[in-house]
Amino acid sequence: MAYSIRTFGDPVMKTEAAPVTDVDGKLVRLVDDMFDTLYTSDNGVALAAPQIGVQKQIVVWDLGDGERDVIFNPEIVESDGEWFYDEGCLSIPGLYVEIVRPKTVLVRGVDIDGNVVEREAEDFEGRMFQHEYDHLHGILMFDRMLPEQRKQALSEYRKMQRDAADARATTPPRRRLRLR
Repeated sequence: MAYSIRTFGDPVMKTEAAPVTDVDGKLVRLVDDMFDTLYTSDNGVALAAPQIGVQKQIVVWDLGDGERDVIFNPEIVESDGEWFYDEGCLSIPGLYVEIVRPKTVLVRGVDIDGNVVEREAEDFEGRMFQHEYDHLHGILMFDRMLPEQRKQALSEYRKMQRDAADARATTPPRRRLRLR
């Protein structure tokens, strides 16, 4: 079952998620639902549980390379380098902003079988882990921007939201006809 993705302005997006303490059948179903949600989203490659309103430290991802995975209670234990990249977010749809983050990270967490795992990730994969880790701690990409950049990005995002609302308001309702 796919969930609705929570967007900027929803208070859940600024709340710290609780650690996962037990991987049980209910949690496995939630992970499956998170993948369903990710796959029905536009251009999403990863999803953190707070983005669907669940305050648990869970991240699922599929970078399109055939590797679909999940990590519970991730932490970034090391980082190195610097990389500028246009970053987007399912919770801030349509906005892409250049943000600097470390190029390489070492992530530690728990897998679906309850095992402690470590993963070194660089470039796009490393950025994905950092972005989703932020979601687990109530941090959005707006919080990673320089003050002037944030001001411009918020202004642009609000304009995009107004334009989308105007488009919905001017689109005539669809009607279903039964033809015999």
